[in-house]
Amino acid sequence: MAGGKTTTRSHMKSNRKRSRDVEKAYTNAQFAAKLRRLADAVESGGRFAIQVAGERIRVPANAVFNVEHERSGDEEEVEFQIKWRPE
Repeated sequence: MAGGKTTTRSHMKSNRKRSRDVEKAYTNAQFAAKLRRLADAVESGGRFAIQVAGERIRVPANAVFNVEHERSGDEEEVEFQIKWRPE
């Protein structure tokens, strides 16, 4: 799984950017590297930038972090979420 799997759904909103719902699969090593960079940014109080499915995302230092757990049938999911309002 060198590049991973990407699932993308997008549509136009009436404002500046197109809305998007992207899920990108990474190898264990790629995911760990991204988490390390995120952890360093959070710990230092800095901003975080990441590229997902070809788009560069800039997460501000004042973003809100939360963890979500979902269970449905024989499947469980943990999501690490980062939310902010565009500047």
